[in-house]
Amino acid sequence: MSDSSRPDIPFTLTDIDVGARLVEALIAHVRSNGPAPIDYAGVLERGRLMYPHDETLGRAVPVGIGPKLAFVARFCEAGGFPDLARLVVKDLSGRDAKGGDLEIGGADWPVALAQLGAYVAQARAALPRNLKPRKERPAEVAWYAYFCSHREACAKVTSEDKKEIVNMLMSGLDPGTALRRFLAAKADFERTV
Repeated sequence: MSDSSRPDIPFTLTDIDVGARLVEALIAHVRSNGPAPIDYAGVLERGRLMYPHDETLGRAVPVGIGPKLAFVARFCEAGGFPDLARLVVKDLSGRDAKGGDLEIGGADWPVALAQLGAYVAQARAALPRNLKPRKERPAEVAWYAYFCSHREACAKVTSEDKKEIVNMLMSGLDPGTALRRFLAAKADFERTV
């Protein structure tokens, strides 16, 4: 998984906010489909349908989903719930629910939803104090300035990738850290089966 899956690297505000929405989307998915797998784009779309005015979720892209799913996994672990993140796969072709995923269908998800707000507040309180969130336009300007002066390092960043990097900048990361973190997440995404 990406950097945020390691306990020594904190989540960003975006990881927490989108991760919380994904918890809710995955619970809704389990309620309507059982413990069936869902792909990255599908879980993001389900979240967007539930929260159509959430701009951060609206900018989230599948390639940057790793840290958000790490948040989902940590929430489930902290609450003693089955790991909802196990249901999310890169490609659905030939995937069926595994035996271990059947416990997901029988979990007490209303209790999980009741605990989610407190867990999110705790995760937000644990954010480093030096992160200064930005609005979208200043984040885009900061990224453009960094991109112009580091073109070689940014050569493989697509316009879709830029959305996730801007989300990280809006969470308060500096452009260099956001790029490194994104490239690690992209490498994880490309290795995922």
